[in-house]
Amino acid sequence: MKKTHIKLLGISLLLLVMLFPSCTDDLNQAPESANAIPGEQFFSTPESYKQNLAKLYAGFATSGQSGPAGSADISGIDEGESQYIRGLWLMQELTTDEAVIAWNDGTIKDLHSQTWTSLDRFITATFARLSFQIVNCNEFLRQTTDEKLATRGIDATLKAEIATYRAEARFLRAMTYWHLIDMFGGGSLVTEESPSTFFYPEYATRAELYKFVDEELTAITPLLKTPKSNEAYRVDQAAAWMLQAKLYMNAKVYIGTDNYAAAVPLITKIVGSTYKLHTNYNQLFFADNDKNGAQNEFIFAIAFDGLHTQTYGGTTFLTHAPVGGSMNASEFGINGGWAGIRTTAAFVDKFEANTTDTRGQFYTNGQSKEIKNIGSFTDGYAIQKFRNVGVNGVQGSDKAGNFSDSDFPIFRLADAYLMYAECAVRGAGANLVTATTYVNALRTRAKGNAVSQGDLSLNFILDERAKELHWEGQRRTDLVRFGKFSGGAYLWPWKGGSASGSPTQSFRDLFPIPATALASNNKLKQNPGY
Repeated sequence: MKKTHIKLLGISLLLLVMLFPSCTDDLNQAPESANAIPGEQFFSTPESYKQNLAKLYAGFATSGQSGPAGSADISGIDEGESQYIRGLWLMQELTTDEAVIAWNDGTIKDLHSQTWTSLDRFITATFARLSFQIVNCNEFLRQTTDEKLATRGIDATLKAEIATYRAEARFLRAMTYWHLIDMFGGGSLVTEESPSTFFYPEYATRAELYKFVDEELTAITPLLKTPKSNEAYRVDQAAAWMLQAKLYMNAKVYIGTDNYAAAVPLITKIVGSTYKLHTNYNQLFFADNDKNGAQNEFIFAIAFDGLHTQTYGGTTFLTHAPVGGSMNASEFGINGGWAGIRTTAAFVDKFEANTTDTRGQFYTNGQSKEIKNIGSFTDGYAIQKFRNVGVNGVQGSDKAGNFSDSDFPIFRLADAYLMYAECAVRGAGANLVTATTYVNALRTRAKGNAVSQGDLSLNFILDERAKELHWEGQRRTDLVRFGKFSGGAYLWPWKGGSASGSPTQSFRDLFPIPATALASNNKLKQNPGY
């Protein structure tokens, strides 16, 4: 969304989006400012409502208003590094056993060693991106109230459609708040009902934010379209069920109260809906995953297009950064690798020996399994998951090979299968026989060995989630839920900064509120340990 659009917001800031000085200058605009643009100017035609909704969805894919670089939404960091999915990925994957990075960009290696501070620029940028997204959702909701629509003479048919748009905007805001709850804990709760002039938001606890998201999802689910009846890339009821089930499955972490049982009926609705597993695991992450059948499994995905959503984040990052060494970039539909991210031996060892599990997409030629030097790309196996080529090997739409067409799945049906299985193992009311069937459906697709009901355990489920969902932004949340992210219960190479892995302190289960945010709003509270 353009900065000029943000200047009209007036400002309802989530956790004060004043995280970088120039970002503060762009956002700190009262409605009467000379730079302000009336909201009516952005909602002057019937088509503009859907166009502005599209901008909210695009907020998860784009990083600025003019392409990959040059006019960023967030200042103070490389534009590509400030992109939503890239920031989420760094915090959810690079902090775990699934990924290390060779680069020396600022504090980036602190993420894998779990030695970050409140001054970390990548954490700060992600915090800012979440804030930015919620600000935009709030303003869309302010501009689409019944009162606003009445003054603009909106007819009943369009008004009914806008009601669905509003439910989708509330979902997108709820999902962003979920990422905030999961990664940062407490913060500030700002909605369309908050003041539209500059103010310092009060601090809201993690439990208060959890309650807000839970109530929002309950309220909007009936207002969303039924599963797979919406347009491509727009959310439906299944996405809301999925997000609420995620909230409930992590309730013990978020609010101290186990709520797995509440997730089971939601998951049951999802697996009973019209979403279906794609027949080929690897194709889920190809450039044509919007039309090769993968879209039938994707409950919600972020659209990336090599010509129209050019960014150095998202799947462009996930196709370029894992390619290096002796890897052939053209096989990935790109013009060159960035020689950055690989995986650890701990992740590789989760795949059974002498199996052909296609989810283990390791590139080993010239790569050592063990990582002696994180800064050397050839230390650690490379992962070949995201590709900018289609099923027939045809390169994505950007024939220069710079930007990827592969969409990024936020929620997919396979995850719901594994969530159900986890609830069954935890004794939360799901059926173990059914759970075993779901697990084997995924293993059969990946040409792995079938398992029996007796094989299902919490450790098995955690490992199975790693194999199925690696590099999809799930791992840190899973490890925290299973009590294995911080501490010494599970060590992996270079955790804690040592080659063999060492225990880390439990406060690392949450990231710090960035120091710049605390300096901007003294009502915020820092997480313990920072």
